[in-house]
Amino acid sequence: MSGAARPPAALGEGTRAVRAGLPEPVKHEPTLPGPMFAAHFHLPGDPVGPYTYGRDENPTWTHLERAVGELEAPGEDGVETLVFASGMAAISSVLFSQLRTGDTAVLPSDGYQALPLVREQLEAYGVQVRTAPTGGDAQLDVLDGARLLWIETPSNPGLDVCDIGRLVEAAHARGALVAVDNTLATPLGQRPLELGADFSVASGTKQLTGHGDLLLGYVCGRGGAPMAAVRRWRKIVGAIPGPMEAWLAHRSLATLQLRVDRQNATALAVAEALRDWPEGLGVRYPGLPSDPSHATAARQMRRHGCVVSFTLPTRERAERFLGALRLVDDATSFGGVRSTAERRGRWGGDAVPEGFVRLSVGAEDPEDLVADVLRALEESAGLTAFG
Repeated sequence: MSGAARPPAALGEGTRAVRAGLPEPVKHEPTLPGPMFAAHFHLPGDPVGPYTYGRDENPTWTHLERAVGELEAPGEDGVETLVFASGMAAISSVLFSQLRTGDTAVLPSDGYQALPLVREQLEAYGVQVRTAPTGGDAQLDVLDGARLLWIETPSNPGLDVCDIGRLVEAAHARGALVAVDNTLATPLGQRPLELGADFSVASGTKQLTGHGDLLLGYVCGRGGAPMAAVRRWRKIVGAIPGPMEAWLAHRSLATLQLRVDRQNATALAVAEALRDWPEGLGVRYPGLPSDPSHATAARQMRRHGCVVSFTLPTRERAERFLGALRLVDDATSFGGVRSTAERRGRWGGDAVPEGFVRLSVGAEDPEDLVADVLRALEESAGLTAFG
């Protein structure tokens, strides 16, 4: 190959995803080395070097962390990534490593259903917690005196979007750190660090790895005291991924752009079909031009995600709809290559109506999935007039 290689920032997203985090080629060695199973490493003399003990570092993590960093902040020096055993382990590491008794944190009132549990624990430690909805940048109104602002955009499950840059500017002006939950968007949908955030945090369980077969989380941020505190928290708590999970995650990144583009395009097709359904379902998808969040999403997102939400009139109707689906599994989580859906209110942690449905669009043929959803709507309504 002639000519200088393009820098990571200049590579296309598909190329970057395929090659992210790979080590330098070694003759007769695999392109992506297999998982390194080790609790300890040979360590004569002083304990120096990259690998000393399995709770601190692992070569398989290193490859994955470099890969995620290249996706979250391509071409940017000084960015660190740390992988965790789950998305909640990553979320907890930021909140509990940065906040102390007497500090104030701002969380979304409409975020992931485990956040109320996190709030209870923070308050038990003497941290004051304020909340406000994601939509309309409402968290701006409760920022004064905060030590950390937690943003979730698009929000899960309501799919509201806030202006990350605007909130970051306001928070930094008040001396607050900003963390963005980037799970629903993925690094191919938006890059919070480029928008000024201090941390980009995500559950790699979801669309990042995309096969519904592992739990993983990560924190990405610029080097310095805040990320050093996150690393220390991981060491203390030991919330580390297994090497097999880390290797599977890295393997899965190679198809990220292919999966995301297919799933996002199909999600838009599903959202358009649901929007035109005569009952009026209150469909939410940031990629719909008619969505309340579309203008903000269009400014800061490159892709709008694989999740569509809508509300059926009753709990019973929603359950009939889910039971009538043939190509969509009734399951929680989102982002997998096989479509899933659930009545989100069954968990009790989200402020949503009883008939609220969160649909995660997979990699099925768009025509097949749209037809299945519309048929299930018709059958669950007990009507044929919509056919």
